[in-house]
Amino acid sequence: MSYEPLYVAYLVYFNRDRDYFECHEVLEELWLEQNYDPLYKGLLQVAVGLFHARRGNRLGARKMLVSALERLGPYPEHVLGIDLGQLRQDTELYVQQLADGADSPFKYYDLTIRVLDAELAEAVNQAATEIAPNHPQQQKPQRGPKHAERLYKLEQRKAGPLSE
Repeated sequence: MSYEPLYVAYLVYFNRDRDYFECHEVLEELWLEQNYDPLYKGLLQVAVGLFHARRGNRLGARKMLVSALERLGPYPEHVLGIDLGQLRQDTELYVQQLADGADSPFKYYDLTIRVLDAELAEAVNQAATEIAPNHPQQQKPQRGPKHAERLYKLEQRKAGPLSE
């Protein structure tokens, strides 16, 4: 199976860099290309939920992660070369911890998406050598030049080849 480069980049940003804002950016582009595929939307929302949790926005994190679980629920345990079942379990635990300790501080931690497919693992490893980490990482939900460039490229792909 061949994997979309944006999906592979998402996994690099998620597992290697823990750059959840950039995860959102790359997967949003793929989500739009794939006609609003709910699976990609759910994966995107996991990253956004972790972005909020890291920033101390417990309510926003919880809402986003609950929405992600709703979207990811119908899919099989193993899909897109990853252990989606494990990601759902980890996300459910995260949601519970965000809700249980509403009056006490939440100790933030990262999640990891377990890659099961050897071809995907190789693609992620290769992409990791080509994708430079963002330093510093985006700390606020604000879009910059990378986003504008991606939108431009997406519009170009949708327009197709220029006819003469």
